[in-house]
Amino acid sequence: MNKKTAHILWFKEINKNDIPLVGGKGANLGEMVKAGIPVPDGFVVTAKAYYDFINSTSIKKKIMTEMSGLDVEDSDKLVKAAERVRLAILQAEMPKELIEEIKTYYNELSGESDKYVAVRSSATAEDLPEASFAGQQESYLEIKGWKSVATHVQKCWASLFTARAIFYRNENKFSHLKVGIAVPVQLMCQSDASGIMFTVNPVTNNDEEISIEAAFGLGQPVVSGEITPDQYVVSKKTGKITSRTIVPQDWQLTMEGKTPISKKYKKAQKMTNKQIVELAKIGMQIEKHYGRPQDIEYGVEKGKIKIVQSRPVTTLIQKTKNLAVEEGKGSKVLFEGLAASPGVFSGKVQIVKSPKEISKVKEDDILVAEMTNPDYVPAMKRAGAIVTDLGGRTSHAAIVSRELGVPAIVGTLNATKMLSSGEIITVDGASGKVYEGDITVVVEETKRSKIDLSKIKTATKIYVNLAEPELASEMAARNTDGIGLLRAEFIIANIGTHPKKFIKDGKKKEFINKLAEGLEKFADAFNPRPVVYRFTDFKSNEYANLKGGAEFESDEPNPMIGYRGVSRYIKDIDVFEMELEAIKIVRNKKGLKNLWVMMPFVRTVKELEEVKKIVSASGLRRSGTFKFWMMVEIPSNVILLDDFIDVGIDGVSIGTNDLTMLTLGVDRDNEKVADIYSEMNPAVLASLEKIVTTCKKRDVTCSVCGQAPSVFPELVEMMVDWGMTSVSISPDVIEKTREIVYEAEKKVLNRKKEGSGKKSSSSKKTSAVKKKAIKKTSSSKSKKKK
Repeated sequence: MNKKTAHILWFKEINKNDIPLVGGKGANLGEMVKAGIPVPDGFVVTAKAYYDFINSTSIKKKIMTEMSGLDVEDSDKLVKAAERVRLAILQAEMPKELIEEIKTYYNELSGESDKYVAVRSSATAEDLPEASFAGQQESYLEIKGWKSVATHVQKCWASLFTARAIFYRNENKFSHLKVGIAVPVQLMCQSDASGIMFTVNPVTNNDEEISIEAAFGLGQPVVSGEITPDQYVVSKKTGKITSRTIVPQDWQLTMEGKTPISKKYKKAQKMTNKQIVELAKIGMQIEKHYGRPQDIEYGVEKGKIKIVQSRPVTTLIQKTKNLAVEEGKGSKVLFEGLAASPGVFSGKVQIVKSPKEISKVKEDDILVAEMTNPDYVPAMKRAGAIVTDLGGRTSHAAIVSRELGVPAIVGTLNATKMLSSGEIITVDGASGKVYEGDITVVVEETKRSKIDLSKIKTATKIYVNLAEPELASEMAARNTDGIGLLRAEFIIANIGTHPKKFIKDGKKKEFINKLAEGLEKFADAFNPRPVVYRFTDFKSNEYANLKGGAEFESDEPNPMIGYRGVSRYIKDIDVFEMELEAIKIVRNKKGLKNLWVMMPFVRTVKELEEVKKIVSASGLRRSGTFKFWMMVEIPSNVILLDDFIDVGIDGVSIGTNDLTMLTLGVDRDNEKVADIYSEMNPAVLASLEKIVTTCKKRDVTCSVCGQAPSVFPELVEMMVDWGMTSVSISPDVIEKTREIVYEAEKKVLNRKKEGSGKKSSSSKKTSAVKKKAIKKTSSSKSKKKK
């Protein structure tokens, strides 16, 4: 049989070399079947079938006509052209021979009675094996009957021409006629229990352990974070279960939808010990086959384990966990910058001058650019390390690098001039140094915490700061209590057009829906854990960079303390109301009541009063499920905190970045004065103490947002003692911060247990810690200057 001419192939006939024909999903399923992994059976309608379909009908001509001269920057024209092509594909008649083949294969797959299948899209391009089309096409679940399968295969073909997919191909200069689509059709696992298995512990990065999550019913709620699953850990060496955490479950997802779980099973273990051990063995088999740790989705149907999907684990510190810099022996420091994201990595330099060049960055290259913006994110995900000329540790490059767990150095001033593409360098993201050549060494794994960080809970909530929607599900699977800072700016930057241009063009709904889509990804992934959305805090110069921005923004001498935050909402009420509408869609229409809001840069008490009136008028009012927070990041917030609280807020989040900058009068993104910037400065510490103690006294929750808690353990101990209720940090330091908080809480608790007669010892201890921390910080600064 010549596979290249086949319209349909069984999984067992497919291997990893067939990606151009069956796509990545199909090839992966075929590989697992050949390796003897228990995969639900199925077949793939190949890309050849799609190409023959468009060539045998008028579709090819229609595609060429619609795509010729299309201005993809004109969103109206793009959407309409996409709709016309999809409609043409759906209305065209599928070749009868192919329909008969689908009928034959489906009937053989189902047996005596029709069975439910999943019909998924898998775009592929024969001449572009490195191209990624993930998430651009449609997939359909619970499809039954051969006619319905054939219909949904055609729907998958049509999804190759969504506006987003057309835009992506156009931007990357891929021919619309050379990109095809394969459609895997797979029996659905009617799971009694299901979940996710990692063949490396994703929290501790212990590669000697297998981590398994399990819940009753279908696995979608586990993946999305709607259900907190059981957690099982299995030792690879002994094959024995080393720990079990059983979590009560009230409902499960079945083919009938959400169904309640009987009282008898609510607190039951989701899998038997025998099934857990068997699943772990399968996990090790899959890992051995692929030669790297795997993230595996599985189901248990009538006692039998089925593997639905397997993909490589992308742990946050996978690339750098065993590397260190070997100083001496001729190691040469080329230059230094600001340490932005920890880790050590060595690789080939790829200088990128604009987003149009991001395709130059291959897997594990070192991305070097003047600065980054959201358009760089696809390349940043591939990069082994990131170095920029400009920016501080709260710049786009720094924030995204920490979210991705990639070592990064920013504010080097001239990395793009000192380095050349192809040059080998070593990046130390913790020290801010760039070295000539590869001077990395593999080191013994550092001493692990005695605490299982995947299980411990702390009285102080550990929230995460997030900006990239694509990371929401991955972060939701980790030991966090929610999102304490959801940055609006990245979602809006991805939309790409100034909000006022949408209003001017009569497209308010388009902006609102796009923003709501972005917010929904975060709220859905973390539900029921809170997601605190910080309203847009773009500065005028950042707004000006959006499409149409120059028309609506004027130059400001100092945008950092200019037209931003609540001041803008009150004056640009039409833009602010679009954000409020997006929030209402997510909370009311989508039913995600875990989405809360937070006001940034509130300069005066009157501003807070006015903006609250606007929010209330929109129909969003404080309640048990809707919390209204305020950022405390301006000295006026500290001085008049009681007055701000009197207006009516549920919580504050201390923005340590802006508060430190404005207290010390330091531009945090200016490399020349960066050494003065420190959260441990006595003036900043005095402000932090006042904020936390005031909030505790007024019974208002108090969160701390920024890098400070993970950088200064001494600060955490002080703030826990003062009464901090939560901390929100970047993903790369979740476990580290959880442990710091855990240890700090233990110390504070032990001191309090000493008795009321020694109550003053707690404040004395805090004072001593403060003095020691200040001295330590001052000492390190002076050493830096020398």
